[in-house]
Amino acid sequence: MVFESLSEKLQNALGKLRSKGKLSEKDLDLAMREVRLALLEADVNFKVVKDFIKTVKERAVGTEVMESLTPGQQVIKIVNDELTKLMGDKEAKLEFASSPPTVILMCGLQGAGKTTTTGKLANNLKKQNKRPLLVACDIYRPAAIKQLEVVGEKVGVPVFSMGDKHNPVDIAKASLEHGKKHGNDVILIDTAGRLHIDEELMDEIKNIYDAVNPKEVLLVLDAMTGQDAVNVAESFNAKLGITGVILTKLDGDARGGAALSLRAVTNKPIKFVGMGEKLDQLEPFHPERMASRILGMGDVLSLIEKAQSSIDEKKALELEKKIRTAQFTFDDFLDQLEQMKNMGPLDQILGMMPGVNAKALKGLDVNDKDIGRIEAIIKSMTKKERENPDVIDSSRRKRIALGSGTNVQDVNRLLKQFKETKKMMKKFTGMEKTMKKKGKFGFPFF
Repeated sequence: MVFESLSEKLQNALGKLRSKGKLSEKDLDLAMREVRLALLEADVNFKVVKDFIKTVKERAVGTEVMESLTPGQQVIKIVNDELTKLMGDKEAKLEFASSPPTVILMCGLQGAGKTTTTGKLANNLKKQNKRPLLVACDIYRPAAIKQLEVVGEKVGVPVFSMGDKHNPVDIAKASLEHGKKHGNDVILIDTAGRLHIDEELMDEIKNIYDAVNPKEVLLVLDAMTGQDAVNVAESFNAKLGITGVILTKLDGDARGGAALSLRAVTNKPIKFVGMGEKLDQLEPFHPERMASRILGMGDVLSLIEKAQSSIDEKKALELEKKIRTAQFTFDDFLDQLEQMKNMGPLDQILGMMPGVNAKALKGLDVNDKDIGRIEAIIKSMTKKERENPDVIDSSRRKRIALGSGTNVQDVNRLLKQFKETKKMMKKFTGMEKTMKKKGKFGFPFF
């Protein structure tokens, strides 16, 4: 889970202040010592940690906090504000040229996931009604051009390539003419992965930069490399003047050192984060939402956005009608599972809910295997069985278990859960009717 280790430690340190009616400087010093340790263990830059703790303490020892009715809550709010500021305050969006095409130069170390990320970004831009073009300028890595072509095909974006015998500078120049001719308004140039200490390759990418004059220079960094990612960013920035960073593998980064240090050290924003291997798992980086998640306050806005992009509104209205009339079937249940899966891994979804912290998720087995098992059981039922589970007798249960690769106990458990869910829905519908008769509307808890 994102920032799992850091999140748990910070929540533990600040949680001790939450219940205190009065707050002494000693209480604050103790909490800040734990916060400092948590940040350093998360591989956050030492100077960044020092400045962060200093700012939080200066704000926290003011009368506004010390004389507050909820001093602990006020300190947590200050930490939340400062974490947000540390990561850049607001979302940093891509800048587009006033007259197309907008050229985006992608750079980074070998193995950071640059080619896949370039494809993910093209996919993201396509959803914004842009017409991106992918450009294959990595002539060194075997099969790099083929990889970009495969990614391009998957996201439905054209790829410009001149093979591996031409100079990358010439390929980049030619791609501009090709893009203008074919109406592409964004040109994404995928360059070869290079070490920041390799002078020859760094000079080459500078030549590409000079030849195409990009509007954006995006550095792709592996979040799991921690403090080294910051050093790499400084080197690339000195050579190219990067405009932003894309952090990959953030879903696997339990520490968070790179995300928390980058902006403060390089003064360059994190623009996107990779949250999984799928080509639609590249998200804009929202500092305020990330700070909220780190402190266990959830990320409701991102959760809503995910739901809006994944859930079919028409189907949701139909489902509501079925619930009201007690016509909810296993087909509807299966449909809901499919839509939930589209929102992303369950642990990520749960991590966005307020009050659900990393520690709570640790003991919870939130993998997709359980959902797969439920899907297999439902798909092994006949249409009649899905619409009316009451007809499922013992022989049918054996057949369903055999067909789904599960056992009869799994089938029984699902049938029982479904029955209880329907009962609960019926009860809510009855309660709503009663409330309407009394002149009130909606469920009592709404």
